Amino acid sequence: MPEQKNRTGKATQAAGRRTPLVPTQERSRERFDRILAAAAEILTEKGSEAFRMSDIVERTGIAFGSLYQYFPDKSAVIGTLAERCNAIGRDCVQRDLAAMKNLPDLHAALCRITDGYEQMFREHPVAHHIWQATQADRSLQKIDEDDVAFLAGLLSDALKHVAPNVPAAALASFSQLTMVLIAAAVRHAIVLPPSESRRSLALFKQILPRDLAAVDQVAGKPRR
Repeated sequence: MPEQKNRTGKATQAAGRRTPLVPTQERSRERFDRILAAAAEILTEKGSEAFRMSDIVERTGIAFGSLYQYFPDKSAVIGTLAERCNAIGRDCVQRDLAAMKNLPDLHAALCRITDGYEQMFREHPVAHHIWQATQADRSLQKIDEDDVAFLAGLLSDALKHVAPNVPAAALASFSQLTMVLIAAAVRHAIVLPPSESRRSLALFKQILPRDLAAVDQVAGKPRR
């Protein structure tokens, strides 16, 4: 099974699914990307449950045999799209966290991450269908788990620089929960009517933490 890279750059095995190899030749790479572009369109139009490999064949004119050379099954297609969406999200989170120079910047950084997630889902409607597919397919669930772990690691690393006295384990737990909540709040909001969506996210940003007082208390270090 092909290897993938984790947040530290070390190779890890793709568990529970067959991962397609990305072709290096230009012609093959163009076909690979054309398949994914068509799949994204179909997912957006039909949703993940109705999506079929035959839809890609019909949309692109690429024969089944050629399609299966790149993607062994539907899960491989959706998994590759998920990883591409996750890469966009990770870049946004890294950018937003880079602006956090001290602890009072925490709340603003988390709000920017929330807004960035919403923007990604608005600009790439397929992202919501991809997420639904990863939740329904056990072979794809690890993609979402790994992405949350990656993002939590980014937040935890950033917090270590602005709150060096807080135990690393406490920061890791805080970061994991925070990233899960942000993702859940955005995914909830984007399916609401526009006015309700704005109110929902505005309320959510108000309750995002502004400091690490609760983390210190849990860790046994009450703030003065």
